[in-house]
Amino acid sequence: MAKPVVAIVGRPNVGKSTIFNRIVGERISIVEDIPGVTRDRIYSSGEWLTHDFNIIDTGGIDLGDEPFLEQIRQQAEIAIEEADVILFLVNGREGVTGADEEVAKILYRSNKPVVLGVNKIDNPEMRTDIYEFYSLGFGEPIPISGSHGLGLGDLLDEAAKHFPKKQDDDYDENTIKFSLIGRPNVGKSSLVNAILGEERVIVSNIAGTTRDAIDSEMTYNGQDYVIIDTAGMRKKGKVYESTEKYSVLRALRAIERSDVVLVVLDAEEGIIEQDKHIAGYAHEAGRAVIIVVNKWDAIEKDEKTMKEFEQNIREHFLFLSYAPIVFLSAKTKKRIHTLIPVINTASENHSMRVQTNILNEVVTDAAARNPAPADKGRRLKIYYTTQVAVKPPVFVVFVNDPELMHFSYQRFLENRIREAFGFEGTPIKIYARERS
Repeated sequence: MAKPVVAIVGRPNVGKSTIFNRIVGERISIVEDIPGVTRDRIYSSGEWLTHDFNIIDTGGIDLGDEPFLEQIRQQAEIAIEEADVILFLVNGREGVTGADEEVAKILYRSNKPVVLGVNKIDNPEMRTDIYEFYSLGFGEPIPISGSHGLGLGDLLDEAAKHFPKKQDDDYDENTIKFSLIGRPNVGKSSLVNAILGEERVIVSNIAGTTRDAIDSEMTYNGQDYVIIDTAGMRKKGKVYESTEKYSVLRALRAIERSDVVLVVLDAEEGIIEQDKHIAGYAHEAGRAVIIVVNKWDAIEKDEKTMKEFEQNIREHFLFLSYAPIVFLSAKTKKRIHTLIPVINTASENHSMRVQTNILNEVVTDAAARNPAPADKGRRLKIYYTTQVAVKPPVFVVFVNDPELMHFSYQRFLENRIREAFGFEGTPIKIYARERS
C-alpha cells in the first residue's frame, strides 16, 4: 500500500530543508557502504507515531534561471500535483511577505489540505508574532523552530489528520504483484503491453505519456499476477521537464505495492545516473528486483555484446548484485517469454523461509572456516542465527558484542547464506544482536 505524500512548500529562506531534515531524522544521513547507491536529498521517508509517510522538500528542486516568483510558483505546483498534504512554511521573524501571499494564492486554489507552520519561533516570547499569519487563510498557524526541533510534533499531528485512510489491495495473497520502474521513455508501457499481449496502456515515444498508475491483472500457467505500471509525468511543460527526478515519486508508490520490481533500462541509451537513483529506491524498500534491458533488438550484437553489457550493469549497480538481468525487446517481443519465470523465482525467494537448524549449520561452518578478525584484542563470537521475517528475508545473528560485527564480515555471512540457499532476486538483511 502506498504511503501518504507530504510536501514542504514556502519561499526561500523560511527553513524548508531544516524542517525536512528534522522530520526525516537520521534516515537522510544513512550511508550504505556499497558504491553505486545514490541519495537524493529532496525526497525521503518519515515516521510520526503510527504513521509512515513520504516527504519531499520542494526547495531542493533546481529550476535553473527561472525568475524568483516563477520558481516559487513552479515548486508549489509540483507539491499540489504530487502531495496528499502540504506543509506551508513561513518565517515568523519576517512576518507575512508578498511572496508568502503568492504561495498562499496558489495553494488556496489547490483544494489540497494545507497545514501552516510558522518557523523560527525559537522561544515562547515570540509566539505573539504568529497571529498576523491568520491572514493567509489556512486556519491556526503552528509555531515551530527548525533549529531547535520545537513544535514539529504539533505540525505532524495536524498533517496526519489529513492522511488518506488506509486501503488494502483486494488481491489474493498468492497473487504476485510486480511493477515496472525506470526513466521516462525506456519502454515500460510497451513492455506491459508485450507481457499482456494487448494494447491496454497508451504507448508513445514521447516521454511521459502515462498519466496514472494502472493495475493490470493476468494469469499465466495457473499463477495470478498484477502488473503495476508506473505513471509517468502527468503534466507537460517546462516545470516537469526540468524536474524529471519527480518521476521517482510515482515509482515509489508502485514499489510500495509490489512484491517484485522490474528496473527497466534502455539498451540504446545505456545506463545514466537517474537509473541508479530509481533502482536504489527499490533496493532500499526491500523488494525483489530484476534488471530488464529493453530495446535489445536495436543493438548491433556479436557473441560478446550481452556479456559486456551485463558486466557494465554489474559495475554500475553494485548494490544490486543479487538481481538477475533479463535482455528483451518489448517491440518485437523477442525473449519476452524469459521474463515470467524469473519473476516467479524472485518472488519465491523474496518470501523464502529457511529452517533454523540448517541456517545455523551454514553460519557456524562459515564462522569456523573464516573467523572474524580481532578488534582491539576482542573477537566476534556468533552464538546462533534465526530468520525473523520474509519479504525481504531478515536474519538476526546473536553475538557477544554487536559492535564487533564489521560491515565486511556481515557481507561475508550474507554471501555464505546466498551460496547455501540462493535468494536470487531478493535483498536479504542481517542484523547483529547481543545475546541476552
